[in-house]
Amino acid sequence: MRSRHRAVQLALVSLLLPTLALAAPAPAKKGAPAPSTGTLRTAFVGKGGPLPHGVKVGWSHAAYENGDCSICHVNKDVKNPGALKASVNDLCFQCHEEFNAVMNRQVKHPPAVERCTNCHNAHNATEKKLLNADVYTLCNGCHTKIKATAENAKVKHGALTSGGKCVSCHNPHAANVEKLLVQLPFDLCVNCHSQEGLKDDKGVTLTNFSKLLAANKVWHAPVANKDCSACHMTHGSPNFRLLVEDYPAKFYAPYDPKNYALCFTCHNDKVAATAETTTLTNFRDGSRNLHFLHVNKTERGRTCRACHEVHASPFDHQIREKTPFGSSGWGLNVGWQKTATGGQCAKTCHDTKPYSNKTVATKK
Repeated sequence: MRSRHRAVQLALVSLLLPTLALAAPAPAKKGAPAPSTGTLRTAFVGKGGPLPHGVKVGWSHAAYENGDCSICHVNKDVKNPGALKASVNDLCFQCHEEFNAVMNRQVKHPPAVERCTNCHNAHNATEKKLLNADVYTLCNGCHTKIKATAENAKVKHGALTSGGKCVSCHNPHAANVEKLLVQLPFDLCVNCHSQEGLKDDKGVTLTNFSKLLAANKVWHAPVANKDCSACHMTHGSPNFRLLVEDYPAKFYAPYDPKNYALCFTCHNDKVAATAETTTLTNFRDGSRNLHFLHVNKTERGRTCRACHEVHASPFDHQIREKTPFGSSGWGLNVGWQKTATGGQCAKTCHDTKPYSNKTVATKK
């Protein structure tokens, strides 16, 4: 069997099956417009013949292993297989019939529409699924901007280089969700980030979002709108937790509006810059702005995360039940309670202090 396989391989290598590979465009005539390069730029376009002698084969196509070239070509003879009987995709879908339905989905991947051999070798390969290269390298051969973002980002998304890599989130053939996503974006993010013990690159345990969202009825507006991308970048970011803008990563931080660029994308930046107000916030004692009091400090300003859970909370305004304090992640009780005139925080960072933001009419 091995000797026959090697004979078949060597014979086909010598032919290189040019009819299966993507044809290079003919040289343009002088004065004629340059030919279109199509939708594909990957270095793997055009590979369709068997791997050259000496390359370690990892996987072989069953049709190729069978040694009967007439499955796809006009001739059975391995030394002279001749032209393909039909287009590449038509031949592939005759056996892989499920892809007739797949390719009828709303959003199609142009390389898959053009021909299967843009990404797969019809004979043998070093990679699973007969891919021309590993998933990350193959995808980034065309998606060069995403590659640059991912590889140059200060904060990288581990999903791109672990597990299924790109195909953990994207279907490489066709999908019913934009960007070829395998699920709606929110469901995709939450499903992955609902694993117990999932950690970031520094070993910090990440939130189990299915538990968090199920246990807390008050969702932050972007979460309620199921829009993770309102705050996070999916491929890489210059900011902590893949955020689209700056946001303090610690309990304390010196106040600088730039540090809160993410929050101030939606919220009024004056809420932390105005000492006295009766309109900017209800977190005030009379006209004394308690946001300003806590946040606007030159050294140990309390950051948003000190009091607010940015995804979901049991209380209005996403007020935390506990806040992580210190690198150990220990939870400090916030102890906030709503009152008829405002609220109060139980003894935590300070003694219990009530605040009143409105006047209650007295009974006569």
